[in-house]
Amino acid sequence: MSTEKIVLVVPPENEGNRLDLFLSAALELNLSRSYLQKLIKRSCITVNGKKTKPNCRLKENDTIEVVIPEPESLGIEPHDIPIEIIYEDDDIAVINKPAGISVHPGAGIHGPTLVSALLFHLDDLSTIGGIERPGIVHRLDKDTAGLMVIAKNDISHRAMSAKFHDREVCKEYAAVTWGAPLSVHFTVERPIGRHTVYRHKMTVRNDGRNAKTELFLTKSWTIAEGTFSLFRVILHTGRTHQIRVHLSSEGMPIVGDPLYSKKTPPWESPLLLASVRLSFLHPITGKALDFKIKLPEHLKQFIDKMESSK
Repeated sequence: MSTEKIVLVVPPENEGNRLDLFLSAALELNLSRSYLQKLIKRSCITVNGKKTKPNCRLKENDTIEVVIPEPESLGIEPHDIPIEIIYEDDDIAVINKPAGISVHPGAGIHGPTLVSALLFHLDDLSTIGGIERPGIVHRLDKDTAGLMVIAKNDISHRAMSAKFHDREVCKEYAAVTWGAPLSVHFTVERPIGRHTVYRHKMTVRNDGRNAKTELFLTKSWTIAEGTFSLFRVILHTGRTHQIRVHLSSEGMPIVGDPLYSKKTPPWESPLLLASVRLSFLHPITGKALDFKIKLPEHLKQFIDKMESSK
């Protein structure tokens, strides 16, 4: 049985966090707290090379080593997980991914994933991604909700992959952040790369890959707990955690972001980020397609609370 080994260093903003809670956010895997606690008790997870307990309180720069057993066979089975299919034809489908579900299985990801749902709801999926990622052309972070394109055959998969690579897909997101900008329309264009110390995070760095994010302020609120803003976000490149990193670098981290925000939301909230619009030319027919959804319920609920708290 093969294993995956992950080494994390605790950032200053996570000092004092419980070990199991920190890992559930930092690893961004579909791991339950009970499973993490089992790994800790089995000494598969250590802090500074020593056996520890799930409720261990972390200190800045603690080194956590995680060894996740790799299942011998992933055995992906269809699961009747509710997903909204926005569009479907013989070549592609466009779905509305729920927040809190990983896109595809991998080492350490336990429980159903989006792929499990796709296998249940769609009859055909492309095979280019292998048995672990059928139909998956692009991905969203586990806690990001919203629109995704799914390929139903290999020809459409290759064509859609080329469109994403060549930036021929218009990608629009909605995000609620802490703080307010100086301008209602601005662009953040800063390179992004892996953090040199905190390897589970991305960061702005001069030797990173070019990344461009365009932001339009929709509305701001100031309540007792602080100032918050709703943005329409146009993603011109597709780097890992791009929107989260760029907004954090502007001093406006996304509400509910466990990796890039040191602030605690006034109400318990998941990550307030969603893919709300995708437009592109059909990979086979060339027909112009434009898909747009309303804000997910968890964003609407947060905004409603902001409105009622003014």
